[in-house]
Amino acid sequence: MLPQGVDIVEGDITDPRAVERAVTGVNAIFHLAAVYREAKHRDAQYARVHVEGTRCLLDAACNHQVTRFVHCSTVGVHGHIEAPPADEQAPYKPGDVYQRTKLEGEQLALSYHGRHGLPVTVARPTAIYGPGDMRLLKLFRLIARRRFIVLGTGEIFYHMVHVDDLARGLQLLWHHPCAPGEVFILGGERYHSLRELTAMIAEAVGVSKPWVRLPARPFQIAGTLCEKVCIPFGIEPPIYRRRVDFFTKSRAFSIDKARRLLGYRPTVSLEAGIRTTLEWYQAHGYLDGRSPVALTR
Repeated sequence: MLPQGVDIVEGDITDPRAVERAVTGVNAIFHLAAVYREAKHRDAQYARVHVEGTRCLLDAACNHQVTRFVHCSTVGVHGHIEAPPADEQAPYKPGDVYQRTKLEGEQLALSYHGRHGLPVTVARPTAIYGPGDMRLLKLFRLIARRRFIVLGTGEIFYHMVHVDDLARGLQLLWHHPCAPGEVFILGGERYHSLRELTAMIAEAVGVSKPWVRLPARPFQIAGTLCEKVCIPFGIEPPIYRRRVDFFTKSRAFSIDKARRLLGYRPTVSLEAGIRTTLEWYQAHGYLDGRSPVALTR
């Protein structure tokens, strides 16, 4: 059952008529539509949704004179952070087609603020997690089954943001007078090393922390080769280069700008967020296999 006052308009974000129906009568837009990385998607599909879909939505927003356009991008536009933490002024270094087209989409959105006066603000969330998230399920499941192997040193950084904190941050972007024309990184209170993150999950699950480590380089080569062979045929590779990058690329960011200008304050600690996420997985039978789920991402 939908909450009172909520309507659903189904349609393709690149279809102007569907977008017009969705935008009619609204005064603010949260643009979170995206194509996630899967082998079945060709590069053109990412550009179609992240760039042309964004353009379609921006045009409709201008036509209907919306009072705020909140565009959700990704910290992935910065790529690997060699000197953490990075802020919104860090160089762009997108590492794949998803990140490249998300960067194009956010730059397009900001151009509408400059050229057309559309009140656009851009959010760059860090890694989103919490109850309902399925992307980290494989990590939780491997650790719970004592099958998680660390590639590399485990000393790279990973920055999470709980979905509740992200929602509060997006609401600030909707209302705050300082938001239009600006980009904000929305993350958790602090970043952690991968070693710390996996140890927290292990403690919450009730198992010993992962200790087996292997060199990352052979897996990077294998991932690159598998993608080149499998993706052109729409086959999910058994190993992705980006999955190996999880172990080798640091993602550590400063949220000082959002604190200073918006009053953004994350309230969910990583320990507490891991517990609620774990409880949700357990309640739905995902850790013990009672509920089937595709773990291809």
